[in-house]
Amino acid sequence: MSDFRFIHGLLLSASCLCMMPSTASAETLKQALSRAYRTNPTLTAARAGQRATDERVPLAKAAGRPNASVIGTYTEELQRANPLTTPRRNINGQASLTVPIYQGGVVRNQIKSAKETVKAGQQDLRATEASVYSAVVAAYLDVISDSFIVQYNRQNVTSLDINLQASQDRFEGGDLTLTDVAQSRSRLALAQASLQAAEAQLISSKENYIALVGVEPDNLENPPALPGLPASTEAAVALALEQNPDILAARHDREAARYNVRAARGQVSPRLSAFTNGTYADYLNSEKNLSPALGIDGSVKAASAGVQLTIPLYQGGQPGALSRQNVALEAQAIEQQVAVERSVIAQTRAAYATWQASLQNIASTKQAVSAGELSLEGVQAENSVGTRTILDLLDTQRDLLNAQVQHVTAQRDAYVAGFTLLAAMGRAEAPYLNLEDTGPLYDAVAHYDEVKNKFFDFDFGSPPQQQAPGTRDTTPQTATVQTVPTAGPTQR
Repeated sequence: MSDFRFIHGLLLSASCLCMMPSTASAETLKQALSRAYRTNPTLTAARAGQRATDERVPLAKAAGRPNASVIGTYTEELQRANPLTTPRRNINGQASLTVPIYQGGVVRNQIKSAKETVKAGQQDLRATEASVYSAVVAAYLDVISDSFIVQYNRQNVTSLDINLQASQDRFEGGDLTLTDVAQSRSRLALAQASLQAAEAQLISSKENYIALVGVEPDNLENPPALPGLPASTEAAVALALEQNPDILAARHDREAARYNVRAARGQVSPRLSAFTNGTYADYLNSEKNLSPALGIDGSVKAASAGVQLTIPLYQGGQPGALSRQNVALEAQAIEQQVAVERSVIAQTRAAYATWQASLQNIASTKQAVSAGELSLEGVQAENSVGTRTILDLLDTQRDLLNAQVQHVTAQRDAYVAGFTLLAAMGRAEAPYLNLEDTGPLYDAVAHYDEVKNKFFDFDFGSPPQQQAPGTRDTTPQTATVQTVPTAGPTQR
C-alpha cells in the first residue's frame, strides 16, 4: 500500500478530520504509529513472547537428536572392608552415545505441532500490533477532538460571561428583570463546570497518548485519509475471513492440536535406538599392595555398542489418557476457531456499520453547526431589539455548543471506526501503513528461521535489553491547547 494514500469522493471528504494548523514541530499520525511500533511496551513484550514461542521447534527437535554424555568419578576408600582385595582409590570414566532411530512418530508430530504453534504466535503478534495501533489512533484523535471541545467550551464561557455582564447592565437600566440576570449567571456556572470537565478529559487523553506512544503530544497534525476501506460489508467480511490474524491464529492452533493427538497416540508404539558406551577405570597404583593372585591391573577399559528396542506393554493408562486429553483439546480448538470466525464477522460488520453511521453523522452535525451559527446570529439581533428573551439566547448558545461538540466527536468516531474496520480486515499493520521509511520493520519470521535449526547446547542467547523507554521524565499534562483553531473543524 502507498503511504496513507488519500481516497477520493465521500471517503476523503467525510472521514478526514481537519485540525489545527500545522507547525514545524508538529507530529503526524504516521510518526506516532512508527514510534509506538518501536517503543510501545505491549508490542515489544509480545515480540519477546513470540521469540520464546519460536524456541518450541528446536525444543521438539532436541528429543529426536543424539544424546551424548561423559561421567567422571573419583573414589577414595576411607574404610575398606577388606584391605587385601579392595584398592584404596580409583577414578572412573564413562562415555555414552544414544541415537534415536524410531520414536513411534512422537517426535515428528511434536515438531509439526510446534511449527503450527509458532505460526499461530506470529498471527497473534499481528493482532497485538493492530490492537496497539488502534489504541494509538484513538488516543491521537482523542487529543485533537478534546482540544477542540475545550476550545469550544472556553469560547462558550467567554460568550456567556459577556452575556451576563450585558444582562446586568440592562437590568440596571431597567430593560431586564432579575430573573434574566439569574438565568445568565446559572448558564455561565454550568458552562464553567462543563469546561472543567472538558479540560480534565483533555488531560486524560494526553496522558493516555503518552502511555501508548511514549512522548508528549506535540501539535498533532491532521490525520490522513485511511487506505483500503471497503465498498461494502460483504467485501469487508470476505477480506477479514482471509487475512484477520485472529482467524489465522485459530486455524494454526487447530492444526497444532491435531498433531498433538498423533504425538499422544505414538506413546504406545515401539521405540528403537542405537547406543554405544565406553568405560575406563584407573586405580592410581593403589592396587600394588594387593595380592597378584587377584588379577587387578592398574587400569581397566571396556566398550560396547548395540541397538535397543522398547515395546511398551502397559504404562498405567497414561497413553490413553494423554490421547483422550488431546482429542478433547483438538475439539476445543475446532470450536474456538468457529467462535473466532463468528466474532470477527460480527466485529467487521459492526465496524462497517459504525463507520457508515459516523460518516452520515458528520454530515448531519455539520448542518446543525451551520444552522446553529445562523440561528445564534438571528437570536442575538432579535434580542437586541427586544423580540427574543435572554433565555432564548442562552438556549441557542447551548444548542450551538452541543452541535459543535457532536460534530467534532462524529469526526473522531468516523476515523476510529474506519481504522477499527481496517484492523478487523487484517490491514492495520506496519506493512499496509508504509512505516518502512522510519526504519526496518521487525521480522518475526526471520527470527524463527534463525533459531529453528539450532542445536548447540551452549548457545544461550544475548542478555535481554529494555526496548520500551519509561515515561517518568515526561511532564504532567495540562489542558493547554497548543495551537488554538480560529474556527471549528472543517472538511477537506
